[in-house]
Amino acid sequence: MMMATTHALAGVVLAVLVGALFPESAAGTSVLPIAAAALGGLFPDFDLYAGHRRTLHFPVYFSAAAVVAVAVAVAAPTALTVAAALFLAAAALHSAMDALGGGLELKPWLGTSERAVYSHYHGQWIRPRRWIRYDGAPEDLALAVAFALPAMYALDGVAETVVVAAVAVSAFYVLVRKSMVTVTEELVAALPDSLVDRLPARFVEDLR
Repeated sequence: MMMATTHALAGVVLAVLVGALFPESAAGTSVLPIAAAALGGLFPDFDLYAGHRRTLHFPVYFSAAAVVAVAVAVAAPTALTVAAALFLAAAALHSAMDALGGGLELKPWLGTSERAVYSHYHGQWIRPRRWIRYDGAPEDLALAVAFALPAMYALDGVAETVVVAAVAVSAFYVLVRKSMVTVTEELVAALPDSLVDRLPARFVEDLR
């Protein structure tokens, strides 16, 4: 698990890299491909409160779809086809990167979960490698900055400002990451059971 900003920045730098290697694609300069890559990097985490890292995480299927989309983009390079290819590639990268992080638990720094990301193709959970111990760990911030630097060099204007803002948000999240869990535990303890039952099961199991 890594910060959403880290995944979004990974998508952006992917677009920048494609734009540098294939200038005719305009991937690193056109708004649509860059935005699509960032959104693709974020997209799998839209399942945060509904079967997180299983409902929208597809390390194998996103990768296969990205290969097809890249082939289409190469055969018919337009802003739309390049954007679609970058979206799927960034979503595949996100799904694969999550296996390098911590487990699926409220306090991933404890290292008690062996579920990193679900592979629908294999029908099982991929175990966490914990190269990035948890989302919001110092090494997660370092990775986000590493992705941001080439993006900041290649982009300008609003796009560059958004990248800088993403790094700032990442730094703030790192500072409050563990204290957020403490606050959440206190809030949940004060809630009636009828409301607690509406929370994601993985949170409730850890909090009770």
